[in-house]
Amino acid sequence: MNRKAALACLALLAGSLLAIATAKSMAAKPMIVVEMLDAPPSFQPVRTTIKAGDTVEWKNVGAQLHHVTTDPAAALKKGDVANPPGAQPFDSGFLKPGESFKETFSVPGIYRYTCAVHEAKGMNGEVIVEK
Repeated sequence: MNRKAALACLALLAGSLLAIATAKSMAAKPMIVVEMLDAPPSFQPVRTTIKAGDTVEWKNVGAQLHHVTTDPAAALKKGDVANPPGAQPFDSGFLKPGESFKETFSVPGIYRYTCAVHEAKGMNGEVIVEK
């Protein structure tokens, strides 16, 4: 192989490695996972702190239906749910065993959420979103 071809191959290899390193550094942040448990009905962890732009995933790891919402219209007690000013409520709908729901938080503040199915049993949680 002549010198020009070798330099071209080396430049191509260096460019490829740079592209791979850049892609890895731009990869999505690790997602926070909150498990939805049956006995007792609960969210684990109950409280989590994240940065604006992060995503939380709620996974139903139990055998019963679960739900996650910050919508006052879906809650039995309005105090069990809250959204910071400027944030829209979210609602997963009913999640069957094995299903999950993701929410990306862009507005800083405190979000209080509940499982509408098990709210009366105290299945509530909180996400604190920092700037």
